Amino acid sequence: MMDDRAHALLKALIERYIADGQPVGSRTLSKGFELSPATIRNVMADLEDIGLIHSPHTSAGRVPTPKGYRLFVDRILAAQSFELLSDEQVKHTLPSTDPSRAVSAAASLLSNLTQFAGVVLAPKRAQVFEHIEFMRLSERRILLIIVTPEGDVQNRILTPPRDYEATELIEAANFFNHHYSGLPFADVRLALTKELDRLRKDMSHLMQAAIDAGDQATDDFDSVVISGERRLLDVSDLASDLDRLRRTFSVFEKKTELLQLLDVSRSAQGVQIYIGGDSQFVSMEDLSVVTAPYGVNGQVVGTLGVIGPTRMAYERIIPIVDITSRLLSNALSHSGGQTHLNQLKSSESNH
Repeated sequence: MMDDRAHALLKALIERYIADGQPVGSRTLSKGFELSPATIRNVMADLEDIGLIHSPHTSAGRVPTPKGYRLFVDRILAAQSFELLSDEQVKHTLPSTDPSRAVSAAASLLSNLTQFAGVVLAPKRAQVFEHIEFMRLSERRILLIIVTPEGDVQNRILTPPRDYEATELIEAANFFNHHYSGLPFADVRLALTKELDRLRKDMSHLMQAAIDAGDQATDDFDSVVISGERRLLDVSDLASDLDRLRRTFSVFEKKTELLQLLDVSRSAQGVQIYIGGDSQFVSMEDLSVVTAPYGVNGQVVGTLGVIGPTRMAYERIIPIVDITSRLLSNALSHSGGQTHLNQLKSSESNH
């Protein structure tokens, strides 16, 4: 169990390390406390024994571990409130524009204010298709081609329980396009349940597989808006090591880990902090992610956040993320964002 003195020394060490980026020694810490360097060394040894700080290489100083950062930010979140803007100020900071522009503006705002990467997980949208095609690739392997009204094309491989002739695939696609073109796949699923009795059983299997694939395409369409990832090139902690830099940018390129993290934090309350090496969602030890959910008319529809080095000024970053989530919530609630919410409800209620 840590006493108040140990907590105070850990806080001072982390704040100094965040500011300077250099290992912190007992002599440096003693300047802010009425304690001898020997006493501080003993406390630092205890902090090291419980895994909160460690000594890099042969340096006499100490730096925080992911576990140490975790304790530090948890105490920040517990001890402080971040009402830096009034509700009236919030209303006028991000304009009530169309939802996609508001999301992009929020990502840019996060990046500009923090000098790190700003990310926003946009609200899920019901995927509407213009038409589909089935193409036989080989026995029991069919290529499903989905074309959206905007002309985007997505392909999915289907493996139905039996083989289909080309004429059967044309017949199935014609039925699908004639009855359901222009509808979200969630609505097609609902409508198709009423049509199954009229369809041959083997055809209904193919239709069901197409809808499942269309729903998967909708999930893949979850868009992450990223702004300012190149600012991380200016972060010495990341840019000084080429392999570390490469791994940092793979987070943005693959997006899988990022999507999972943002999706999980959508169901969390308030600001969340994921510290690399201490979180299952951030595998890279040198990165931290600060997130907060945002909503439309009180209902959470997405998440936003900042991605930066573990050595970031959390006391400054946390309120920026918190306020931006409120700004985006306000902008979407006053800009027809309810339409997006209705699409979201339609999509989810039919699963």
